[in-house]
Amino acid sequence: MQIQVASFFHHATSTFSHVAADPDSRQAAIIDSVLDFDCKSGRTGTESADRLIAWLGENEYQAEWILETHAHADHLSAAMYLRGKLGAKIGIGEGITMVQKTFAKVFNLADHFRPDGSQFDHLFRDHEEIRIGSIRGRVMHTPGHTNDSVTYVFGDAAFVGDTLFMPDFGTARCDFPGGDARLLYQSIQKIYELPDETRLYLCHDYPPAGREKSCMTTIGEQKKHNIHVNESSSVDQFVKMRNTRDARLDMPALILPSIQVNIRAGALPEPEDDGTRYLKLPLDRF
Repeated sequence: MQIQVASFFHHATSTFSHVAADPDSRQAAIIDSVLDFDCKSGRTGTESADRLIAWLGENEYQAEWILETHAHADHLSAAMYLRGKLGAKIGIGEGITMVQKTFAKVFNLADHFRPDGSQFDHLFRDHEEIRIGSIRGRVMHTPGHTNDSVTYVFGDAAFVGDTLFMPDFGTARCDFPGGDARLLYQSIQKIYELPDETRLYLCHDYPPAGREKSCMTTIGEQKKHNIHVNESSSVDQFVKMRNTRDARLDMPALILPSIQVNIRAGALPEPEDDGTRYLKLPLDRF
């Protein structure tokens, strides 16, 4: 049985969330959800997450998993909100503990924050099996962009998060704490071992003028046409290109608020004694 995929675009962050579903069992997984956030006012919202919930209800699916490909730096996750509404389990790669330890220091988080991944319901090991209903899948550790990046593979569909973009945009940056261009190259080679017809579902797209936004490509298209890593690219060429390119990139606009939420599995910080939740802004750290 081929897994069915419905994709949802979040305009403010150029993020694609996906619902991967088993038509036979009516079970589904939500991948890379988004919590609406206005950085000017500090207001959060759930309109985008509610769209996912509505789609599940309209199509008579039950969410079994809420999956993160990594702790994103460009949008806040709605995982905890969705778990509260749907009762599904939140999963992420076991590398999240390294990300938590790194950013617990950056944000000087209080002693009650435990960088052990316990905020999530399940931490996936490399090559671990995962099921959506009757469909068996596996989790591939694909670090390089971040320590915790994973790819979820279900039959002929793979969800790669930020590791790869459309062929005309290339690959993920590697200049965040824990990023490593050489490791990213190796991870992409692992992904390229999948059959050429494998559908790759991406988390973002930033198309050049004249091309419509897209969230799906194939292994074959990537191997032939990816401008950063294709069949003729060497690891040394890639590392040099990636490091040079990353040195010129600005920080993502939402990295500071999003990381604080996403290492908590989408949970907002606890309210302080005035009943208000606060996000920290480290000065002169980056």
